[in-house]
Amino acid sequence: MDFDETYDVVIIGGGNAGFSAATTAAQFGARVCLVEKAPFEDAGGNTFYTAAAFRCCFDGLPDLLPHIYGDDGTKGLPGDLVKRIDMSPYTKDDFHRDILRITKGRADPTLAGLLVDNSREAVQWLMDNGARFVLSFNRQSYLIDGKYKFWGGMVLTMAGQGKELFQFHLNTAKKYGVMIHFSSPAIDLVADPTTNEVTGVKVFSEGKMRLIGARGGVVLASGGFQASPALRAQYLGPNWDLAHVRGSKYNTGDGHAMAKKLGAKLDGNYSGCHSVAWDANSPLASGDRVMTNRYTKSGYPLGIMVNINGDRFVDEGFDLRNFTYAIFGKEILKQPQGIAFQIWDAEGSKLLRQEEYADDVTANIKGETIGELADMLKCEGLRDGRRFLETINQFNDACKSFQLEHPEKEFDPSQKDGMSTQGIRRSLPIGKTNWAMPIEHGPFQAVEVTCGITFTFGGLAVTSKAEVVSEFTGSKIEGLWCAGELLGGLFWDNYPGGSGLTMGTVMGRIAGKEVAKRARIRNDS
Repeated sequence: MDFDETYDVVIIGGGNAGFSAATTAAQFGARVCLVEKAPFEDAGGNTFYTAAAFRCCFDGLPDLLPHIYGDDGTKGLPGDLVKRIDMSPYTKDDFHRDILRITKGRADPTLAGLLVDNSREAVQWLMDNGARFVLSFNRQSYLIDGKYKFWGGMVLTMAGQGKELFQFHLNTAKKYGVMIHFSSPAIDLVADPTTNEVTGVKVFSEGKMRLIGARGGVVLASGGFQASPALRAQYLGPNWDLAHVRGSKYNTGDGHAMAKKLGAKLDGNYSGCHSVAWDANSPLASGDRVMTNRYTKSGYPLGIMVNINGDRFVDEGFDLRNFTYAIFGKEILKQPQGIAFQIWDAEGSKLLRQEEYADDVTANIKGETIGELADMLKCEGLRDGRRFLETINQFNDACKSFQLEHPEKEFDPSQKDGMSTQGIRRSLPIGKTNWAMPIEHGPFQAVEVTCGITFTFGGLAVTSKAEVVSEFTGSKIEGLWCAGELLGGLFWDNYPGGSGLTMGTVMGRIAGKEVAKRARIRNDS
């Protein structure tokens, strides 16, 4: 076939996984082209909209401290601050246990092993290439008795969150000579009609169709199908076309479709996705380039959630937020009209993160008394104010009864504290397992939330070298790799927070290295 231009490697998709693959391939000497569907002003995939938290194994604070940046933008933290940090190591065994527990044992063991075993190296690669990481004081620690107590195993984030992560990747790829084409959607993969080997990509760019050859092969990193209402309804089920899109509007399943035409094996949890409690006043069809992750509303463990009938519908405290926030969007979508209200009293409100709950970020509904709050919520769609007040009273009674039975228990938001509603004398049909404190001190605060979908879990089957597997032969499709949210088989129903970006970098680097190696062999032959 006559190509308009030819490279060693072609990457489809310009998010964290695609750029990790592109830069790695270039660092291994390959001539790389990356094509991105979005225009530059809307580029970055889901990466741009993320909080840019990375979950990885680490040997405690001393392991990370030499690489951490402070608030002033320089590397290093003040000594007095370091003394106030309480941070336990996060071991490979810890990470493995979390994946198995959160996915109920369904995670592909090979992929889970690749994620865990390569997580620290992947983050170090980002650091070594100039990525500025900070400790997540605001997201992953609470100040308790003068100490910043980190919790949940996920302690690192990029200094400027997703916006900076995208800019870092863009700058690093350009530094290593990666050719980047924005506004260039991949229309199809080019394959040898006899062998099915992938040899290039058909791209619509600059107003015309172009054929780009790839001597080593192609890496698909074009994301999930969460931005397609039709595919969401088809695979996730009824009402999923009504969910708000949390990130890129360009992730519409293109990679799935292109790979499937070549017989790629579909794998993983196609009825599952990452979905969060999301501001009900957010845009419907895509994320906001200014607000990005701030529409997330993850303060529910500090209070309760009720639907428009005034009823609680989940155990807000059955696990740490890191391990529940990706599934509660689904539960909200099941409620009447697909919305809910998060509720706190004055004590719970004090602990809410301002980046999510400040008055200039969200529409806070406040009342001096719980009755006043109920009246205000009626104006926002609450159907039954009386039932709402009954729910609050029953919840408060259960909290107080448990506390009388267990005076030794103390509220501690940095760990599963066992402060429950489920006592001997009183318990609730839907309990709260941890952090159950009465909602009784005014002023009271509420926020209206809906379901925000982040990415879908169903994707392509791959080998341990990120090669796409054929449905028909069970072996790899020559010349085709996959990384990022298009990869299937790892996450099922839920995922450990921060592991998506880490897996994107891990598999992106594996794919980039392997395709560069194949290009070198073919160039030398």
